[in-house]
Amino acid sequence: MALLTEPLATNVAGRAGRVAISGIGIVAPGAIGIESFRALLDAGTSAVAPIERFDTEGLSAHNAALVIDFKARDYIPAMKLRRMNTLSRYAVSATRLAIDDAGAALPNEAGVAIGTAFGPVQTSVDYMQEYVAKGAALAPPQLFAESVANAPGSHIAIELDLRGFNVTVTQRESSLLAAAMFASGQIVKGTVPSAIIGGVEEVNEMVFSVLDRVGALAHAEGEWTEGMRPFDRRRNGMSIGEGSAIFVAEAEPAREPYGWISGFGIARDTTATISDWGMGDEQVATAMRAAIDDAGVALSDIDAIYASANGTKRGDRLEIRAIQRLFGDDVPPVIAAKAYFGEYAASGGLQFAAALLAMRDQKLHASFGFGEADPEMQFTPVRESRPAKLRNILINSISAGGGIVCAVISKERA
Repeated sequence: MALLTEPLATNVAGRAGRVAISGIGIVAPGAIGIESFRALLDAGTSAVAPIERFDTEGLSAHNAALVIDFKARDYIPAMKLRRMNTLSRYAVSATRLAIDDAGAALPNEAGVAIGTAFGPVQTSVDYMQEYVAKGAALAPPQLFAESVANAPGSHIAIELDLRGFNVTVTQRESSLLAAAMFASGQIVKGTVPSAIIGGVEEVNEMVFSVLDRVGALAHAEGEWTEGMRPFDRRRNGMSIGEGSAIFVAEAEPAREPYGWISGFGIARDTTATISDWGMGDEQVATAMRAAIDDAGVALSDIDAIYASANGTKRGDRLEIRAIQRLFGDDVPPVIAAKAYFGEYAASGGLQFAAALLAMRDQKLHASFGFGEADPEMQFTPVRESRPAKLRNILINSISAGGGIVCAVISKERA
């Protein structure tokens, strides 16, 4: 199989400007805190379960990965808590956990870059219901203030007194890596010494119903029960998740980091429709190659791939073809982790956190949901957790609509 040798995507990091991840905060389905998240992955169990938050009768899908037994008041004072919606509570709480994990506060000059796929949909619904029922004069102003996607990032900056850039990115499945790419570029250029990077998402009835009606969600089909099956020939859709994952990114870490962000690559699949994946595996391979080149390493230096695979027919097929186009017969171990916590969970942040844990622990996680290989696959995803010597990990993020962001994390600074 021919290999793609000419990267075309935009590169932003590079070996001379690697960025450390020194703290991680997690508010996730089935896990609060990084150690609890590590235990979830190590146990090989999924947080996807039947939904009780809202009624799914009449829909094809009935499962999602929801944050349960989370108490925001453990991290946020009551007077501030009442001014925050669920997204902001997730993000601010995860930020507190990340700062505690890093062991030191950030300087005031630090920035904030947050990714979210859908933002505060539920808050917008709540506000409009109040507006229609009571009129503009009586609609709660705090709901309006929280109805914008950048509310979580604003709360983070206020809570930590951070005065650097404050950016929120909405790029569907690629939102977290797109935010990380922007922040890393600013750190490398010296605009800020450090930054909060993160993702946040909330499962709500409106988004779930829309995704179900366009056929994006996993559902029971014949003898197959509802389930998210990345790379599996029986796959028929994704299960979605929620939560927040926040990362402390620094040019000069005070402690041994989880790993170093060493490269990014971006591209666009122009064959994709607004709500689905396309056929542009060459563009995906281009973004992967650009990230690898940006990191200053060779294809043979990539020790694992944390895949974007989410159980959708076209999306997984696109990534299968791209991986095989780029790596040929020498595909490194591939991990499909999203079925542990659902697509959109922390807007891609939990996939990033899983890869960083793999780097720190020098251990590959087992893929979840995979059972029977897609006929086109010439590789087999990792089925069982195992120790591994991990120098560089490629992380893929391929969005419905055509956006592609790939990143490389490395064990060493240079």
